[in-house]
Formats: sequence, C-alpha cells, structure tokens
Amino acid sequence: MNDWPLLSLTTFLPLVGALFILAIRGDDAKVVARNARNVALLTSLATFAVSLLILAQFDPNSAEFQLRETAPWLPGTTVNYAMGVDGISVWFVLLSTFLTPLCILSSFGAVQVRVKEYMVAFLVLETMMVGMFCALDLVLFYIFFEGVLIPMFIIIGVWGGARRVYAAFKFFLYTLAGSVLMLVAMLAMYFEAHTTDIHALMAHSFPQAMQLWLWLAFFASFAVKVPMWPVHTWLPDAHVEAPTAGSVILAGVLLKMGAYGFLRFSMPMLPLASEYFTPLIYTLSAVAVIYTSLVALVQEDMKKLIAYSSIAHMGYVTAGIFSVTTQGVEGALFQMLSHGVVSGALFLCVGVVYDRMHTREIARYGGLASRMPKYATVFMLFMLASVGLPGTSGFVGEFLVLLGLFQVNTWISLFAATGLILGAAYMLYLYRRVVFGKLTRPDLMAIFDMDLREVAVFAPLIVVVLWMGVYPATFLDPMHASVAKLINNFQLAQAAQSAVPLAAR
Repeated sequence: MNDWPLLSLTTFLPLVGALFILAIRGDDAKVVARNARNVALLTSLATFAVSLLILAQFDPNSAEFQLRETAPWLPGTTVNYAMGVDGISVWFVLLSTFLTPLCILSSFGAVQVRVKEYMVAFLVLETMMVGMFCALDLVLFYIFFEGVLIPMFIIIGVWGGARRVYAAFKFFLYTLAGSVLMLVAMLAMYFEAHTTDIHALMAHSFPQAMQLWLWLAFFASFAVKVPMWPVHTWLPDAHVEAPTAGSVILAGVLLKMGAYGFLRFSMPMLPLASEYFTPLIYTLSAVAVIYTSLVALVQEDMKKLIAYSSIAHMGYVTAGIFSVTTQGVEGALFQMLSHGVVSGALFLCVGVVYDRMHTREIARYGGLASRMPKYATVFMLFMLASVGLPGTSGFVGEFLVLLGLFQVNTWISLFAATGLILGAAYMLYLYRRVVFGKLTRPDLMAIFDMDLREVAVFAPLIVVVLWMGVYPATFLDPMHASVAKLINNFQLAQAAQSAVPLAAR
C-alpha cells in the first residue's frame, strides 16, 4: 500500500468514472440516466475511500510534504509532474472528495436533463479540485487551478436558473482576469529562481521590490476566488443561478482555493510583501465581514442570503491567515473546513424546498416546521453552526481566528466580532421566516418532509459538523507542524530583512 501513488489515484480516478459514463449507450433515456448516476456515485465514493488512505498514511508530526510523487513532464525545462500534501492541503483533499458524492446523490432527483453530461462535468470538476490541492509544481498547479473554471462554467451555464448564461460568463471572466496576472507572476518567478518546484520556491529569497509586484499579481487572482470585497459581486449571481449541487461545490471548495493560494504562495514565498500589505488585507476583511452581513440582512432570496454570508465568513479566513499567529492561521484553516461543510449543507437545505416549490423567495415560505419536522431540525443545526454556536464546527474556527487577531490588532478583532452579531441576525431572520409561523399558504399544505435519500445526504454532514465542534483536535493536530513551519519561516524572513541596512534594500 505504501508504494501506491495515492495522490494520483485520488486525483484521476474520477476521470476514469467520467470515461465510463461517456461510454454508456442505450435507446432508453431513463436507463442511461440511471446508469450514469450510479457510475458517478460509485466513482466518487471510491475516490473518497482512496482519499481516506491518504489521511491514514499522513504523519501529523511532520511539516514536510508527504506522499510525494515526481515524474519528468516537459523535457528541457524544470517543469515536472509533482504531487504532495502537507498539513495545510491534506484536509482540503478530503473536503473535496467528501462533498462530491453528497452533491451527486443530492442531484439524483433534481437533475433530469442531460444527466450523463452533468455527471461527467462533476467528476471532471473533482479531478481538478483534488489535483490543485496536491500539485507541487507551478505549471501543474496553474493547470488545475484554471481547469476548475471549465466544468463549473458548464454546470452553471447549462443546468442553472433563468439568468444562468449571464452568471456563468460573469463567474468565468472575473476569475480568469485575475488569473492572467498570476500567470505573468509565475513566469517572473521562474526566470528569477530557475525552477517551477513549489517546495524550492518557498526556500528562494525574492528581492523585496519584486515581491511587492508578485504579491499584487497573486492577490488579483486569489482575492477574486475568495472572494474579497469589492471583487465579490460574481458570487451571489453564480450561487443564485447554479444548480443546488453546483452551489455546494462553489461554496464548499472553490472559495477555499483563493485562501489556499495565500497560504501556499503569498505567505511562504513572498513574506516581506505579505507583511507590507497586511493592513490592506485587514481593511478589506473587516469591510467584507460587516458590509456583506448588512447586505445579507435585506435579501429576499434564500440562496443570495447564504451567498453573502459566505463572503462574510471568508473575511474571517483572510484576516486570520494574515495575523500570522498560530491560533489565527489554524483558526482560518478550521474555519475553511467548517464553512465548506456548513455552507454546503445550507445550500442543500435550500435545494430540498426548492425541489418541492420551485422558488427560493423567503416570503413564499413560512410554518414549514408543522409539515417538515425533520427538515426543520436539520436546517436549525446548520443555521446554528453558521452562527457559531458552541458545540458546532462554526464556533471553533471563529473563536481561534478572533483569538489570533486580538494578539496583533484589537481593532480588527473588534470589527470582525461584530460579524458574529450580524450573522446571528440574518440567519435567525431566515430561519424564523421559513420554518416558524402559521402554515397559511395553500400550496405549502401538501409539502412533504425529507425522504430517505435526502436524509442520507445530510447525515454525514451532521456527523462532521458535530465532530468538529466537540473534538476539534482531530482536525487541528495534523495542521500544527505545517502551520508552525509557515509562521517560523515568515518570522525568519522578517528578521533577516530588518538586519539589512536600509540603503542596501
């Protein structure tokens, strides 16, 4: 088992499933659709099982990249096929493989047209997501990072809502525009360091002036992906128009790509520039937390409200990362995992009632607790986890981030803490309007509670949210060594720079 290329297996197994689905033929469209669904589900479950082997072989006490796989790729260059995971990336691989089968299972009833193509798009998307978190070469990372856009663009544009084409193009253009600058920065790094190996680039000392420009180029890409205010406007449109499973992956995994980029590139490779621009990050994060929370309060569409709450929660993440404290960075990582599960579950909750009523307007609902008690209970759990109730995953991440921020900047921690109050306000407002009150609308009288398939989708999410909230050490322990190394290297770079005379910089 130790000799198996587990990372490559996890990355490319979904592609094998996609090829099987493409090979499915038949005259009966229903049989073809059923077979495509079953193959996609089995493939994604097998991928998750293989990813668990990665975790089983991962050494939590090591700060180095583990399970490394390297092979020559482009002859005559330093570009190699290089894969590996550390304490920062291993959980995101698990998050991607965990959410994908749940998304596919949730789509069984919701998607009835072009089912084969839909399942293929999801499996290709999984390959791109896992590959991006495993890549240890700049070129390989960029291919996976940009490759994610294509299946997500198709999922939104084909199976989305009424304004799906507009939302898909907006999503594509926003994210692509920033990534072009990142490509230029990567080329500049290659010509400076003569390598595309991410591990080697982390050890290379780039000149301070160059770091500033490189940091801004990476920031242009990562800020859009997070998304940070004011380049966040594509996200509400994409969420509203995307099918339910598309929203789950978009919130659960794709938003984490930008924050992961800060941790993998900006902080370790460009520490001096990261320190220089930290006040900018703090300001944008504080604005994101407060502004988008206030915007969420006035939303009439359930998906749009949860989309704005995602931007607010990611504001905690960016602030925590740039606090460069153990609690702040680990809290940001934990918050990303928690948000991936909780926001994904909230979008699935919206999908349950949307499949029955075909509307997401908050005003169209009310009193669902009397007709859908199981649904009301599940929705309540994830709503409280989003608010940060102790005992759920949301509390641990937010608490650690605020703890880390308070050590370096009390004002930013104060502004961030206001997001907790506003978050409680808009989530409780949503829950009260949808679930409580009298069931007066005639069309809601016949609504039925969650079926067995929907319960099967939510059950693992409930377990993870409570597990993370009650015993967070399971998730924090593998992070410790890698986060400590990141912070230590950051501080060493600062110390080395302060020792250089000002005239020599």
